[in-house]
Amino acid sequence: MSEKITPDDRERVTLLRLITNSKQEFNKLSLAQLKRLENLVEKKDYSHNKKAHKSKLKLLRKINVRLYELEEGRSIL
Repeated sequence: MSEKITPDDRERVTLLRLITNSKQEFNKLSLAQLKRLENLVEKKDYSHNKKAHKSKLKLLRKINVRLYELEEGRSIL
């Protein structure tokens, strides 16, 4: 039951570590970084763990709000 760690997994973990260290770091992510993180998190399957799946959905909502703020120019940097 050995799963290989892909470059996408490494990138996802790197971005997640960055935003979990500080709330301000999440707001400092660029539009491209946010879109990439959204894509990477969406691809990851957490259905085997109910708590992790719930956290994934919460994070995706937070990312979508931030993307909307940046794209609409309503962001406070």
